[in-house]
Amino acid sequence: MNEIFRHLALAGDTWVLYLLVAASVLSVAIMLDRYLAFSKAKGDVPALMDGLARLLENHDIPGAIKLAEASSRLEARVALEGLKSVGRGVAAVEEVMSSRWLREKMALEKNLIILATLGNNAPFVGLFGTVLGIIKAFNDLAATGQSGVAVVMAGISSALIATAFGILVAIPAVVANNYFAARLKQTQTASESLSHILLAYLKEEKKGKGSHANQ
Repeated sequence: MNEIFRHLALAGDTWVLYLLVAASVLSVAIMLDRYLAFSKAKGDVPALMDGLARLLENHDIPGAIKLAEASSRLEARVALEGLKSVGRGVAAVEEVMSSRWLREKMALEKNLIILATLGNNAPFVGLFGTVLGIIKAFNDLAATGQSGVAVVMAGISSALIATAFGILVAIPAVVANNYFAARLKQTQTASESLSHILLAYLKEEKKGKGSHANQ
């Protein structure tokens, strides 16, 4: 076992650099994929909210359904799920909208955990490569019998490339993950706002029917 670790260490940081290159390619691919996923939704969310609120105030459920169907926004799909279940009551509408949001959220969060993992761990992988590079540098110095500050510094500077590369991989991954997390939070807030609009309408409808029944 010790011999295996020795050969691994003496291989230096080359294989770690290849690993970081693969990680950077994966990171960029996920960033592009998530950017396209978040960019699919087009349309003005406040306008969608105002339109649905106005139609619901006029008791125009079919019109609200058509407005939601015409929108490409994720928030509209969540609202549409609730609008199609209006006849089943407030509790059912709330449940179906929550369920639809969770499904949409899972789709948006796809592979974001990989970005977070790369952002948190790439610097440590680079540092590991630097340690291996230094071990190899000192082993090579011992094997060749060379000495001098210049020779030592050359080996160490080469080994530090792995740390720099690890940080280079991590920074874009962290920035992208934070950006997509913020976009997801905005989408969630808008979906909840639409849900509240619809639920408020249904509760008012229920209250109105109860008042008429008591008269």
